[in-house]
Amino acid sequence: MRIAVGQFAATADWTSNLAACTELTAEAERGGADLLVLPEGVLARFTEDRHRIREVAQPLDGPFVTALRTATAGGNTTVVVGIHEPSGDGRVFNTLVALRDGALIAHYRKIHLYDAFGDLESENVCPAEGPPVIVEVAGTKVGLMTCYDVRFPELARLLVDAGAEVLALPAAWVRGPSKEHHWEVMITARALENTCWVAASGECGPRNIGNSLVVDPLGTVRSRLATAPGLIWAQADATSTAAARRALPVLANRRFAVDPTPIPLGAPR
Repeated sequence: MRIAVGQFAATADWTSNLAACTELTAEAERGGADLLVLPEGVLARFTEDRHRIREVAQPLDGPFVTALRTATAGGNTTVVVGIHEPSGDGRVFNTLVALRDGALIAHYRKIHLYDAFGDLESENVCPAEGPPVIVEVAGTKVGLMTCYDVRFPELARLLVDAGAEVLALPAAWVRGPSKEHHWEVMITARALENTCWVAASGECGPRNIGNSLVVDPLGTVRSRLATAPGLIWAQADATSTAAARRALPVLANRRFAVDPTPIPLGAPR
């Protein structure tokens, strides 16, 4: 599987952000990408008045997704990108869409919300209950995760238990003390403990760190970006994944399963 990961700085104008996604999609298609991972929540970015995220949300059949479906028509690249969609309770869902050849082939609504480091995503975003979502790309199963999800190893393990060899992780990782370190450590840990590939797209710009990465099943960074917009590439293949799992058989050696039963929100921990 040929993987492309793109990053850019989203603006308050969804049409501008659509143009950036369309341009990266065309570049990935020209480069022969099977999978393109783009950032989280790219309909609009606000540094203040986060409630406006409710105003800019679009349904899955809205103009943003429809236009991006058109951009993928006739191509081979599967595009994974994040939007916000109305949830029905006045808030929105933080949703990943997977698009290929003009079709919406899957969507995943973010389970773990970023109520951390002084932020409160749940004020405006409704948490989903799951289940985890996998799409098949070029004969390889790809698990979908969003940003803060990477801090929860059980979700990555559930995806790998379902057959994922690649984890696609769109994100808008907020700047802060040690946050770049957290980002790379978490991505590398999810790759190593599951002997899988992680393709992580971080939105860049004034609020978020960028730093998109592709990490292989033995924790080696195969490609990376810094803080500027761009596109990176990596080649993932079943042979190298299988070799990593023979050399480091953590999946075969483990002694405990992950219980997929959701913990009710607000339950004592």
